[in-house]
Formats: sequence, structure tokens, C-alpha cells
Amino acid sequence: MDDAKTVRSYEDGRPENGFDEIIGNSPALEFALAEVERVAPTDSTVLILGETGTGKELIARAIHNISARCGRPFIKLNCSAIPFDLLESELFGHEKGAFTGAVAQKMGRFEMADTGTLFLDEIGDLPLALQPKLLRVLQEQEFERLGSGRTHRINVRLVAATHRDLAEMVKRNEFRSDLYYRLNVFPVVLPPLRERRSDIPQLVSHFVGLFARRVGKHINHIPKETLDAFTSYSWPGNVRELQNLIERAVIRSNNGILPDPLPKSDENAATNPVSASDKNPGTVTASQGTFNGSTRALILRALQAARWIIGGPNGAATRLGLKRTTLIAKMKKLGISRPVGRVEVAGLNQKREPDSPWQPAPD
Repeated sequence: MDDAKTVRSYEDGRPENGFDEIIGNSPALEFALAEVERVAPTDSTVLILGETGTGKELIARAIHNISARCGRPFIKLNCSAIPFDLLESELFGHEKGAFTGAVAQKMGRFEMADTGTLFLDEIGDLPLALQPKLLRVLQEQEFERLGSGRTHRINVRLVAATHRDLAEMVKRNEFRSDLYYRLNVFPVVLPPLRERRSDIPQLVSHFVGLFARRVGKHINHIPKETLDAFTSYSWPGNVRELQNLIERAVIRSNNGILPDPLPKSDENAATNPVSASDKNPGTVTASQGTFNGSTRALILRALQAARWIIGGPNGAATRLGLKRTTLIAKMKKLGISRPVGRVEVAGLNQKREPDSPWQPAPD
């Protein structure tokens, strides 16, 4: 186990950029963190998209920690964990006697987060009945407690997260379109663990050290077979699943050797096939096109930053951690083509001849 290879860990610490709890240096993760660094200094609303267990709360904390609001309240609420009849009170608070059981005045999460950041996890589970009230708070920065006619003004930066496809929910009338567009100011897409396999050894090293200290054991050796099993597994539960399995393995360890906690059936490629997208560990798109809209925005930003150069060491493909041919295929699928006519890139105005409907920029 080589702790020196662990980056952005608790031990080496990088509190100056807020990424001290985020481990890994794969191109997919680095691209997501670069997006975080761009948006964090602003007060813009951020929508974090990613599968369950990808570390959305860690990213929300990082956004807060490297913003001007650092040192002020960071308040979080999981919208799927609160019963519907209590969620409005949790968000906005209530006055004494506002409803049965309201025996005292209560401050809501928006009020607690005043001057700071409010993180609403699983925003896709917010009931339709509450969505207009949330939209009003985001637009007007004011609200009323339940049972009160007094308007409270606040200054809150909102960071929301979901594993759901909000655009599809809008089409099915399960999520308000106006709220979706208000939340989707700056999307940050977190790659699943299977798309950043090069980070797995660092994550294993970190979690082994963490749990070994907790349970009072010394792990001196991680067999190559165990590490190979980790890197070939598809990790449907992402980093959270890896963390839990490492804790189990540390508890079961003997003689300082980390056992393989994966069931044998999970190691079998026939029962746990790897999809074509999984074979490219650098891709930053969410699986199965769940977040096509946000992926398109990410690719466009990378192309603009690379002045529409696709290949090469400074091209968009390298920035995204993709092969050149993979990026071109994704651009075709998402309908992305180089702008025609006058293009402003990185502050430079360039006059260009019209392109054909699809013509990749030269390398």
C-alpha cells in the first residue's frame, strides 16, 4: 500500500482548494473538479448530476469551501429523506401552532443557510406541490414560514444534486420546467467509478488506511489479485460501495493482508459484463445517456476552451479524458458542430469559412 500515491486525501490535505476529501487524478475527475473551480467563486446555482454514490455531497462542500461564503453556514437537506408533510416545514420553518404538533417556532433550512450555502440533495424527489415555493425563493430570495404572513429576506447560494434525469421528468410533467431551468444554471457531471478506474488504487489505499485506524488493525499488504478484482468490477454503487466493501475487508483481515470482499459471482465477466462505455475510463459522460443535455454543455465548454481543436495534447479530447474518435462520435450523436462564420473563442475573434453540417476541427 503506497500512501504517497493518494492525492487530495485527508493526510496530504489541500484545504486551500476545498478538495481535501476528494481522491483521484483521473482525467474524468480532474475535468469535473476544474468545472467546480470555475463556478465556485460565483454565486450561481449549481446542479450536480451523477449516479448514487459518486460523491455529490463532497462536491457541494468543495463548492462552498472555495467560495466567498466559506466560513459561513453550509446547510444540507436530503429531499428524499423527509416525509412530504414535513418537508415544507424543514425548508421554510413554521410558527408555533401552524399545524398539529407545531408546539414551538422552528427555523427552516433556508433561514439557517442565510449568507451561506444550502445543499438540496436528491432535488428530483421534491414534490410538485413544493416546487413553485422553491422557485419563488430562488428568484426572489424571500419566503414565509408556515403559519406566518411575515416575509423573510435571505441571501443563500443554492447547490442541488440528483441522480435522476430532470429533463426527462420535465417531459413527463413530473418536474416543473421553470424550476429545472432555474436549477440548471451550471451543471457539474460526476463520472461514475467505472469511468475513472485509474483512481481505484488510490481510493483503496485511502480507505484501507482510514478503516484500519478505526478498528485498530495494521494492513501491510494488498494482494495484486484483490486489487485486480477491484479495478475490473463495475461498481454500480460507485465510491460508496467501494468504501463499504473496504471496511468489510479490513474487519475480516488477518495477518495484515487485505482479503477480497467481492463475491465470486461479481468477478465473473459473464455475470457482470462491462459495457462499451466502461472500457474507456476517461469518459465524463453519465451512463446510458442519462445526462445528455449536461454532457453536451460540458463538451461545448471543452471545445471552446480548446479553440475547437479536438485532438492533440491541448485539444478538447485530452481535456475530457476521451479518445479523439470517441469525442467525435459523441459530438455527432449530440449534434455538436463547429460554429459557422465569426467565432469568438478565448477572447479572440476569428473569421472562418462556413463548414459543412459536420466537419471536425483539424488537429
